[in-house]
Amino acid sequence: MLATHKFHQEKFSGFGSILMLSAWGFTMVIASFLFLYIGHLLDGVFGTAPNFMLGLFFLGIFLCIMRLYQEAYGKRNDV
Repeated sequence: MLATHKFHQEKFSGFGSILMLSAWGFTMVIASFLFLYIGHLLDGVFGTAPNFMLGLFFLGIFLCIMRLYQEAYGKRNDV
């Protein structure tokens, strides 16, 4: 019974990794477009053409990559 459970756990551990990476990809796309849109709105209010839009876009991407790295580093220490 224990050997069967371990086999199923090893079998589906790859699916969990793929699912986690796809979730992070989805999060990165949503966050980057959200920050891009907010930057576009701020540029319209203040009259600064692409400054806020590009700044917030890169900030959103940087924050997502930083959180992904933190999660991967935490999982590496758990193993």
